[in-house]
Parts: sequence; C-alpha cells; structure tokens
Amino acid sequence: MDDLYNSLPSQIVMYTTDFCSDCRRAKGFFEEHQIPFLQVHIETDPRAVQFISEINHGYRSVPTIVFPDGSILVEPSPKDLEAKFS
Repeated sequence: MDDLYNSLPSQIVMYTTDFCSDCRRAKGFFEEHQIPFLQVHIETDPRAVQFISEINHGYRSVPTIVFPDGSILVEPSPKDLEAKFS
C-alpha cells in the first residue's frame, strides 16, 4: 500500500518497533482517544525503514508519526501528542 510510504497519507501512520516504549505510549494515546491510525513495524518492513530514514535525515527514529496534513512527529512526548489534537 503506497499510503504507508507517503508524506501525505490518507490517515495517520505510525512507524514503530515492538521494543520501543515511546511507541507503546503513542499507541496508547491513540487508542485512549479513539483516534484511528495505521501501525507499521519497521522490523518487518524494509520499505518502511527506507521511508522513515529519508524523512528523518538518515535516522530510524521511532515512533515516527505521519499525519494526513503532512506534519510529522518524531518521538513525541505526551504533551506533543496532546497539542497536536487540541
């Protein structure tokens, strides 16, 4: 699905790993607030690794969250997520 590797996805896309505590926290935020999102595990998706490396200037930072408005949050704090949706 090309929507997963696009800086203007049709819905929120979060690039994540299983071992990332920040990823679990962001996922919990979306679930708690009933905000739909797609989760892409970079450990099993080489194309996702390439995409987030490009948008993060060579870094594989997770979570990287891409929004339909073209904005991106990388390793957001709880305050960053709250601000995005306030």
